[in-house]
Amino acid sequence: MTQPVLLNAADHADVRVITARGAEYGDNQWFATTFPLEMRSCAACYPLFFFKDTQSQQIYPVALFGFQHGENLFLQSGWQEQYLPLSVRRQPFLIGRQQVREDGMVREQRVLHIDLDHPRVCRGDNPGAAEPLFLPYGGQTPFLQDMAGLLETLHLGMQDANNFVALLEQYQLLEPITVNVTLKDGSSHQLVGFLTIAEEQLAKLDGAALAQLHQHGYLQAIYLMIASQAQIRQLVTLKNQQLGL
Repeated sequence: MTQPVLLNAADHADVRVITARGAEYGDNQWFATTFPLEMRSCAACYPLFFFKDTQSQQIYPVALFGFQHGENLFLQSGWQEQYLPLSVRRQPFLIGRQQVREDGMVREQRVLHIDLDHPRVCRGDNPGAAEPLFLPYGGQTPFLQDMAGLLETLHLGMQDANNFVALLEQYQLLEPITVNVTLKDGSSHQLVGFLTIAEEQLAKLDGAALAQLHQHGYLQAIYLMIASQAQIRQLVTLKNQQLGL
């Protein structure tokens, strides 16, 4: 259950946001969305694939943290990787839209929302445990300013991700992938439901298609996603450690 509301100093002066990492704060997710300009950082830590939302049918690039729902293998007394995808860091904030009238014209502008039901949200004077959003005498705290900038970057990044996926589909560069993993105790896991780059089709592209992908910065993103699959080994190591193997 979510309760997104327009963030403002009058109603939310006492709201604070917990920045610690843990399952109790909603970090027990097994993947998170990412975007091309973030992939260099993500690929150094996580395997990158594509996920197709069954309801919207939209395809997103994602960073993988585990092998099943609710499993984040990087959660061990906090988050063990230094880089957190922006779609993880932005919680519990969201970008909303509202209509404003200016010079007799009505236009939409992006505004900052917060999910008051998110486990990171708390209220009252709790210094050291959570970050305040507003200064005592008005104005945003540096933390909230950073979050607003992060959300703008994420918003533009996800727009770019949609363009990235559209171009990959145009050139038939997406294909389903199945990853079979065997652990030290002999048990096996099968990762299904994700898509990856169709490397054989990529090798068939002509110079014009490759130039178009390169012009948008997508050729680099493609090869980062392919290379990131080596990070599956890290997930296997973390899973074995979790099992005490």
